[in-house]
Amino acid sequence: RPMKLTADRYDVPVITAYGTDWVAVDGQRHTGSLIVNAAGTVQPWACDRYDALGAGHFAPLADAGAELVLFGSGARLRFARPQWLEALYARRIGVETMDMAAACRTYNILAGEGRRVLVALLIEATPG
Repeated sequence: RPMKLTADRYDVPVITAYGTDWVAVDGQRHTGSLIVNAAGTVQPWACDRYDALGAGHFAPLADAGAELVLFGSGARLRFARPQWLEALYARRIGVETMDMAAACRTYNILAGEGRRVLVALLIEATPG
C-alpha cells in the first residue's frame, strides 16, 4: 500500500510518496534506483539489484557534499558490505542502512531540519 508523506520545508527535494517498487520525489514518480540529495539534486542510481551493488555504486556519493548517507536497501533491510563504503568512511561521512520506508521518512525529517543528507534508494527491478 503506498504511503504519502508531507514535508515541513519545500526548498529541498521531498519524498512525497513511496511503494515497494517506486518512489515519488516532489510528486514525480520514479521506478528505478535513485539518489535524492538535500542539496537539491535527484538523479538515477545505476543499480537494479542488491546482488549487483559494489564499492563503485557508493564511492561517488562521497563527493556529493553530504554529512550523512542513508542507504535504502529496498523492501527489506539488507546491509551494505563494509568494503562498499570505504570511500564514505575515508571522508568521515556517516552511513545508515534502512529499508525503503524508513529511509524515505528519515531523509525527509533530516532534510527538513536543514541537514546535509542524501538517500540512495535501491529500487529493484521486478521480474517479468
